[in-house]
Amino acid sequence: MTSSPLLPPTAEAACAASSAVELLEVLWGRGREVSAAPVSPSQLRVLFVLEHQEGINLRTLAEAMESTPPSVSRLCDRLQAVGFLERAPCPSSRRELVLRLTRRGAAYLADLRARRERELHKVVAAMPPADRAALLAGLTSFCAAAAAEALPPAGDASLDASRTA
Repeated sequence: MTSSPLLPPTAEAACAASSAVELLEVLWGRGREVSAAPVSPSQLRVLFVLEHQEGINLRTLAEAMESTPPSVSRLCDRLQAVGFLERAPCPSSRRELVLRLTRRGAAYLADLRARRERELHKVVAAMPPADRAALLAGLTSFCAAAAAEALPPAGDASLDASRTA
């Protein structure tokens, strides 16, 4: 992408990131299409959330997904049916269930990531070395900024309270 005198640098960078995301979605789609048990993007998001917040309840998952508990429950039903998720009694409350990835679900994510990385490796390998170094530096900074924006601070009381609720 060439520099545009009409856009401020932050807008130009945001446009470039948007284009990159769209191309990444194409590459990501290739990884899901060859799967033995393909999952929808929403189901995949459930798996990612559970991978990072093992043992949360349905309400907390719905909040993380910015959805409703009935919608998220249906996603979980489908994931449980293919063996990627399990519901277990909550140790602190008999009325609640906790959600966990199964070994099969974790293996699916590992396999998906490996396929995605192979696709990305092909693209990155075609880049000149200086551009690869710049990409690494830029993505490292981008990930840090995105994580600060998208993820609650460690020890966030609202998240901790919702995990026990």
